[in-house]
Amino acid sequence: QVQFVESGGGVVEPGGSLRLACASSGSLVNNYYMGWYRQAPGNRRDLVALSIVDGRTNYSDSVKGRFTISRDNVKNTVYLQMNGLKPEDTATYYCNNGASPWGQGTRVTVSS
Repeated sequence: QVQFVESGGGVVEPGGSLRLACASSGSLVNNYYMGWYRQAPGNRRDLVALSIVDGRTNYSDSVKGRFTISRDNVKNTVYLQMNGLKPEDTATYYCNNGASPWGQGTRVTVSS
């Protein structure tokens, strides 16, 4: 079963940027889609960015225009470039293909 390890989180001021990485234990080519999700304390886990194997992407309205998902099929890694961060982006971020166990996630805190 494929496993994912997220990294790249941290503390950033409003308006700042971070790039998250998700390393896959298996080939990304075999995954029809890869998604980045986030969960703030007390909230449900929501999908914020989706990458389809044919190159299509989709974003939640809350991050559209600020976040960019990409995948490197050679490194078997999925990235989430986050620009223009807002305090409401504070959450733990996870990646998943919809069929694997959840990883530990990476914590993002946006605060001045």
